[in-house]
Amino acid sequence: MGDAAGIGPEIIAKGYAERGAQMQGSFVAGDVQAMRRASALVAQGLPWPVVQISNPQEALQIPPRCIPVFQVGEPMQPVPYGQVNAVAGEFAGRCVQWAAQQALDGAIAAVVTAPLNKQSLSAAGPPFDNFPGHTEIFQALAAQHAGLPVAGLPVRMMLANEELRTVLVSIHLSLRQAIEAVTESAVLETIRITDAALRPVLGRAPRIAVAGLNPHAGEGGLFGDEEQSVIAPAIAAARQGGCDASGPWPPDTVFMQARATGAAARFDVVIAMYHDQGLIPVKYLGMEQGVNLTLGMPFVRTSPDHGTAFDIAGQGVADASSLLAAVRMAREWVGAANA
Repeated sequence: MGDAAGIGPEIIAKGYAERGAQMQGSFVAGDVQAMRRASALVAQGLPWPVVQISNPQEALQIPPRCIPVFQVGEPMQPVPYGQVNAVAGEFAGRCVQWAAQQALDGAIAAVVTAPLNKQSLSAAGPPFDNFPGHTEIFQALAAQHAGLPVAGLPVRMMLANEELRTVLVSIHLSLRQAIEAVTESAVLETIRITDAALRPVLGRAPRIAVAGLNPHAGEGGLFGDEEQSVIAPAIAAARQGGCDASGPWPPDTVFMQARATGAAARFDVVIAMYHDQGLIPVKYLGMEQGVNLTLGMPFVRTSPDHGTAFDIAGQGVADASSLLAAVRMAREWVGAANA
């Protein structure tokens, strides 16, 4: 459900109201009353009824024009819209934990996460104040389930839309820390995770473009030598392992070569060295269609590419397009994995 003080519940309710057929077979892990409030908020006429279910399988039996909700733990105390709130943060974290466990147990096919607020998650206290967001919670629980340390289950963030895919070497780090995180092993691991994730979806080895770190990819060492000392060796090692990777490419032009417009793109995906390098191009193309996918997990997890939007929460004006795109992409990836 995401953070109840943000737009998560209302874009879910709007998704059911606008694309009920697309949402068929899904359900909300959240709070019944919060979803009823959201359904009433976005209703144009009669709100869609919220039906409480007792297990995931019941979602398949719910009649059309209803929103099935599994109540995660005790009902949540109502929270005001648009404000950082520890109650909302704790409940959102609890929903993520529950959904992750269901996916790891094979009870559900995929998880689509509505946005949570990192400040609210931190305000909730232990254990959630140890995690920057959804991804790190999923990673920790999946590693525990596999009997591994967290470092033993590396994951990567991919942001994608109909025109462009990009995968990040690092996620939520300061720029200084992100540059330090560009190591040969991290770049190589990112290429391998990307290759393994996209092969089933594309039915072939993905064409992976690896961006440089510095302007003009270092210009032969004039503007930095990370391309020569770190990134190029990682690409060479990946190619020896069977990956169709190339680069390092100048980061100010490589995204244009990977963008699928009228003609076929030269690359299937771009490996970006840090958060903003990779996410700005995808988000510029339109946040309403962007989807965040976590690669390297033992189950499919997607989410919209926007946040809780506290400035408009509770107004019923939030756009559900990115959430619907996340649901659609989750179905596609599950289908590819099962093909």
